[in-house]
Amino acid sequence: MKLLIQIPCHNEEDSLPVSFAALPKTIPGVDSVEVLIINDGSTDRTVEVAKSLGVHHVVGFPQNQGLARAFMLGIRSCLERGADIIVNTDADNQYNADDIPALIQPILEGRAEIVIGARPIATIEHFSPVKKLLQKLGSAVVKRVSGTSVLDAPSGFRAFSRDAAAALNVFSAYTYTLETIIQAGQKNMSVVSVPVRVNGDLRPSRLVRSIPSYIRRSIVTMLRIFIIYRPSLFFTTLGGGLFLGGVALGARFLWFYFHGHHAAGHIQSLILMAVMMILGFQTGLLAFITDLLSVNRRLLEELLEAKRAPPKRDHE
Repeated sequence: MKLLIQIPCHNEEDSLPVSFAALPKTIPGVDSVEVLIINDGSTDRTVEVAKSLGVHHVVGFPQNQGLARAFMLGIRSCLERGADIIVNTDADNQYNADDIPALIQPILEGRAEIVIGARPIATIEHFSPVKKLLQKLGSAVVKRVSGTSVLDAPSGFRAFSRDAAAALNVFSAYTYTLETIIQAGQKNMSVVSVPVRVNGDLRPSRLVRSIPSYIRRSIVTMLRIFIIYRPSLFFTTLGGGLFLGGVALGARFLWFYFHGHHAAGHIQSLILMAVMMILGFQTGLLAFITDLLSVNRRLLEELLEAKRAPPKRDHE
């Protein structure tokens, strides 16, 4: 059983030694523990520091690509290096590395494919009241949309089985945290949460630079992934709403007409009715088209999953 701990890094020369030193070197139930650094276009000495620390693997981009793409590069690289379990953590030492054994335990026991570390949000001192509230609201929304029981959706401290990691595809260039949970729920993966501890704040968050921007990007991400994985439901709901709205306007027009009101005074309603019913019908047709496209996407994902993580031989 091989565990790879991946750490996305962008200019982390100061915090990386602290994070690396805290990582466990051995874990019960795991034969080997290796560390992989994803250098996301760092302009400081992150790569040199990683190599001096004795990190097993270093991959990366020459230019900054964002957290989501760095995460996916790490997932692919870990799979290529034969990982059975992949743990993702941050370079700022936010998460307590002593909880990695607890994080992977549900996977070792076969109870889960993805495990999310749930932080004690209410007791984290460097989180403002507004950020704590948004964390809870965001997790509640993702829990509802994904159909999972995740407790801390924005948490980046998570573990993946080999098969689950191979099945993930992140389309967002901003963050992977929300998208991977919604995607896992749509693919009926087993996702569980385990309580984890956090360390002191080494530096401010680079992902949440402003609350309004984070909220806007998170909503766009959730909406986008929902459309990608449930297109027929989205377009059927939208088209049905438009069509029924047109029907309601038509019924209103007929009511006035049969009750002796001058029809010419309500001609605008008749025009709007026609427009809404046409748009509703066309949107409904999109539901069928996107459903056919989603079948093709699922087939491509299955091929990609098989390519990323072919079955291991018995002697491995």
